[in-house]
Amino acid sequence: MAATALSGRGSPNMGRIACNLVRPLRIAALAACAGAMFTVTTSANPLPFFFLPAPQTNAALPQHEPADVVTDGADDATTLPSQFQRQIVDYRTHEAAGTIVIDTPNTYLYFVLGNGRALRYGIGVGREGFAWSGTQTITRKAEWPDWTPPEEMVQRQPYLPRFVAGGPGNPLGARAMYLGGTIYRIHGTNQPQTIGGRVSSGCIRMVNDDVIDLYGRARVGTKVVVLPAERRAETPASIPHGTKSSLY
Repeated sequence: MAATALSGRGSPNMGRIACNLVRPLRIAALAACAGAMFTVTTSANPLPFFFLPAPQTNAALPQHEPADVVTDGADDATTLPSQFQRQIVDYRTHEAAGTIVIDTPNTYLYFVLGNGRALRYGIGVGREGFAWSGTQTITRKAEWPDWTPPEEMVQRQPYLPRFVAGGPGNPLGARAMYLGGTIYRIHGTNQPQTIGGRVSSGCIRMVNDDVIDLYGRARVGTKVVVLPAERRAETPASIPHGTKSSLY
């Protein structure tokens, strides 16, 4: 009887017990297989799709505009007449390299390079009654300077603002180089159409592209020679105005 009970023979209840014992083993085996399959699948792609990084694009990142770039194009030096565009020319002078020479009658500024060469820029100069001449030095430099019209200018033109903060709309433009203890400056302008003219109250004006270039070359202490309005620079009179020559 004991042997029969242990083998399960002759008793339906014992058959059910045997099935109940086998079923958990099958479930465990299936779970093990499923776990193995899950492990292999997830190891190939460990993150669900909603955690995947966003696709990369070729769109360019926004670039910040350099502070020294004027975006309205109004003072692009390449829009000047050819004779007033910045260029290296032959130029004979007794001044040392690094000197600035203002050729008032021809509305040129020369930055002497030495060895008979100079960098020439087109400029605007003082109108009739405001031209001046002499030798000064650069005593101060400023980037995007503020403008406070001197009292004598305000007396002549009372409609002028009393102060203009530095920026593209400032009449001093992108850079200013102050000459000695005078009220005069070499500075930029937001009116490039005045280059080659006699329009200022004595200051020397340049397009912003050019004054930025000169500002990087000239130092505090640089000698500035301003020639009188009735005198040509050291250039033979036979050379047509605005042309290059080995005799400059």
